[in-house]
Amino acid sequence: MKVVVDAFGGDNAPVEIVEGALMALEKNKELEVILCGDESKIKEILNGRIERIEIVNASEVISNSDHPTEAIRKKKDSSLVRAFDVLKEREDVIGLVSAGSTGAVLAGAIMKIGRIKGISRPALAPILPTKKDNDVIIIDSGANVDCKPINLLHFALMGSAYYSIVYNIENPRVALLNNGSEEGKGNELAKEVYPILQKAPINFIGNKEGGDFMSGDVDVMVADGFAGNALLKGTEGAVGAVVSILKKSIKSHFWSKIGAIFMSKTLRELKNRIDILKKHGGSPLLGCKKLVVKNHGSCKRLNIASSINQTILLHEKELNKKIEQALSNISAGDEVE
Repeated sequence: MKVVVDAFGGDNAPVEIVEGALMALEKNKELEVILCGDESKIKEILNGRIERIEIVNASEVISNSDHPTEAIRKKKDSSLVRAFDVLKEREDVIGLVSAGSTGAVLAGAIMKIGRIKGISRPALAPILPTKKDNDVIIIDSGANVDCKPINLLHFALMGSAYYSIVYNIENPRVALLNNGSEEGKGNELAKEVYPILQKAPINFIGNKEGGDFMSGDVDVMVADGFAGNALLKGTEGAVGAVVSILKKSIKSHFWSKIGAIFMSKTLRELKNRIDILKKHGGSPLLGCKKLVVKNHGSCKRLNIASSINQTILLHEKELNKKIEQALSNISAGDEVE
């Protein structure tokens, strides 16, 4: 199976991206990777390591300062657009991985690949740890800032299907992000979609507040992209601040430094738990006809390798077929706008 990688997307491209692809190839002997970008620079990094690697030359790069839609239309020889062309045109390519501009990845996926029939809008679904042993995903986390009830219904169906594949859980707990847990709380969108989610073929557990996000009592948190992105960025910022404060406190006291030596294993486990992307990769853009995984711009080689492995897993477990099945389970008479 083949995965195409945008080798020049992200803050650490192309070195970390190419090295991440090599790590994935080492783990999976049946994998082939197609790297899109400046061929001479990619070959320099590969340094002769070319087994099961194909290079598609691209002379341009889409940056975060480029307007996403215009960049996809005008920068036709960019690494990202070339990667989308490969994904669209070749049936043997199962998915795309990029750490480039989020807006450009979203625009390219919609313009080049298209949506699964029946899905109103694709959505990003990143994974975060909780205070218990389970993880949680939030969908949507920024792809759609203005939503209608039908969008949130589709987010719930896709998020439930995705979580069940990644964690092998048949009926993950799906909640609606709200400013209160009682039925009837929230803005007009939340009030409208609540009864729709109650009737949907998912394990809907009602409204949950932002403070419940990492409690371990929710598997899939459904939100519009504006609220979801705010919750995600706020959570990441809070976790980062706590870690920074902890490091500063340890370094400021002699006995804390001694204690940290004895707690080194615990601290490593905490670091690995927080950096969940090393295990699960990036955020899949659910709802596209083919698999698209978006990595954080600052990701490193291990994150890229995990994203490629994540793409393989979602392909093997037939995620898109599960989403289509979930759509078919909605009652024909349930009209949602």
